[in-house]
Amino acid sequence: MVAGRWRRVASQVGRSVTVWAVSTLTMLVLAGILPDFQIQSPDGDSATRIAVTAAFGAGAFGLLSALVWPLLVRLFLLVPTLVLGLLVFVLNGSLLLLALRINPSGRGEVAPETAVVVAAVMSAVASATGGALAVRDDDAYRRRLYRLADRRRRSRPPGPATPGTLFLQLDGVGHDVLLAAVDKGLMPTVARWLERPTHRLTSWRTDWSSQTGASQLGILHGSNHDVPAFRWYEKDRGEVMVCNRPTSAVELQRRAVEQAGHGGLLVVDGASRGNLFSGGAEEQALVLSIATRRRSRETRSRAGYFAYFSDPANAVRTALSFFAEVGREIGQSTRARIRKERPRVSRAGLYPLVRAFATVVERDVVVAAVMGDMLAGHTAIYADLVAYDEVAHHSGPTSRDAAKVLQRLDRSLALIENVAEHAPRRYRIVVLSDHGQTPGETFRTRYGLTLGDLVRAGCGLPVPRKAERTHSGAEARAAVRAALRRPGKEGRREQYRPARDSEPIVLASGNLGLVSFPDVHHRMSKEEIDARHPALLTTLANHPGIGFLLVRSEEHGGVVLGPFGTEIPLDRLDENPGPLADFGPGAVEAVRRTHSFPHTADIMVNSWYDPAEGEVLAFEEQIGSHGGLGGAQGKPFLLSPLALSAPPEGLAGAEQVHRVLRGWLDEAGGPQVPVTAQEEKAA
Repeated sequence: MVAGRWRRVASQVGRSVTVWAVSTLTMLVLAGILPDFQIQSPDGDSATRIAVTAAFGAGAFGLLSALVWPLLVRLFLLVPTLVLGLLVFVLNGSLLLLALRINPSGRGEVAPETAVVVAAVMSAVASATGGALAVRDDDAYRRRLYRLADRRRRSRPPGPATPGTLFLQLDGVGHDVLLAAVDKGLMPTVARWLERPTHRLTSWRTDWSSQTGASQLGILHGSNHDVPAFRWYEKDRGEVMVCNRPTSAVELQRRAVEQAGHGGLLVVDGASRGNLFSGGAEEQALVLSIATRRRSRETRSRAGYFAYFSDPANAVRTALSFFAEVGREIGQSTRARIRKERPRVSRAGLYPLVRAFATVVERDVVVAAVMGDMLAGHTAIYADLVAYDEVAHHSGPTSRDAAKVLQRLDRSLALIENVAEHAPRRYRIVVLSDHGQTPGETFRTRYGLTLGDLVRAGCGLPVPRKAERTHSGAEARAAVRAALRRPGKEGRREQYRPARDSEPIVLASGNLGLVSFPDVHHRMSKEEIDARHPALLTTLANHPGIGFLLVRSEEHGGVVLGPFGTEIPLDRLDENPGPLADFGPGAVEAVRRTHSFPHTADIMVNSWYDPAEGEVLAFEEQIGSHGGLGGAQGKPFLLSPLALSAPPEGLAGAEQVHRVLRGWLDEAGGPQVPVTAQEEKAA
């Protein structure tokens, strides 16, 4: 044992000396290349003197990076994340200036802008050298990964013999997209799991609201009751709820906990990373629902950033990758515009930065946090990687851009799989998605007006002149005039305009639209809507870009409306699904469930769906969308180890997925989530 300990010490010292030597050589090379970087006096020095100056500078820079950098990162945790990415280079350059300033020879001199470049190159080279030397040393590899986690995690006792479980969510990756990526060789890690086989692949069906807020709330907390869409208007509160708004996330999590009767999937020794909701985890980082809480050591949503950026080499590598991704997005969007690819949406403004954050910064930080959690031996870990979903929205779910993201996500899976071998307990890795994405052009691209414009036209309200001149806009205005029996066009804006406080609120969630009338404090019925706006429901139901409507009926309780006067009560949809027939199995149950929600909109609008082409029309500016019914968006996947029990056939709804995941935690070593009285009664 003593001999082994001395060998490890000698190995560590040897690696440190090698990294120091490579850093010194890098500084010498940069000093010879860059005119504003000097490490010798103006009169010249001997080669030995120059080498000693470089060695001292490289050593001082390395020590400062190891000792001062973590303090700087903790100091800048209050800085917005994107700004922190830009500050990485400035902070690193400042450390190099300080290292040269304390050099006893007094010969180090570099311009501030050049110092940023030199520091970035030296950090990257040192990181690559250290990684290459440690690649065959398991102990060194494990120590390096430990540094990515908070130091307090290392004080935890050794992990138990029971296995831990990692749930890794690949946001927006549909079942069929995953299979296609495996067939094309884009995801060799997943392919290996399926071919051996060590894992089974199962598809499941989302609720009507096929989006991360509803799915992840149901998966983590066991209830997504009363989440009709990604955004909706609540009349009793006078507030628009948005699933990725921190205040809304807090409220939604509170409601779910109250509805389900327990804290969540991760209440027992859990960790939640990069999610909208906590799942009841003890360890939380980058979790939206805690972003509004008072900052503390236990509840700081940016703790994961410190754990990752405390290593300057990681910070520089991620920052370089960030800007490379920005350039990649600008190049790809320019190529799509030059080739006049269709469908296409605007990718200008801040979108390149948003994409780079999702595909680089968020991925790197979450993966590092997951590795730290596994090495700390947490019982249950749930993490969300949003990279694919962000790119697929703007480039398309089957685009080349999205395929590149899937390749990088697979490499993250491989890295996590390797880390599991060094964890203090065995880990079962479950990979799943919260929804898929359905391709198709936007509603506005096809018809020249938005859903909001169409609703306003159907209500007789003014719309933009461009929208008014479209075929859909003209038909809607004609329908209003016919319904009011007021022919002619002159003065119609003033003549048919209702009171301003009765104007509708129109919200979009992918290809799902919601129309609410805020001056009426209850959910309006079909009869009330017809009395106020006699042309509105007919205009919407007969529009070719709309698949069906859901409204409350005083006579039938709830009805589905379709073209040509179709009106089917909800309790008769089993015998005659009408316009829901094209939307596949489960559509009827999903619509009925949403109808029962207290905050369902006055009019729920689902876009047209082409089952032959698998396309929908998004009410948002997205060519890969999700949020409603139709196509691949409603068919996510569940990739689970064979050691776990097989999921039931026909798995439908996020709440059922929660019960499956909870059952897997129970199999590992006893109940992990309290069983509610309702579930005991059902059993």
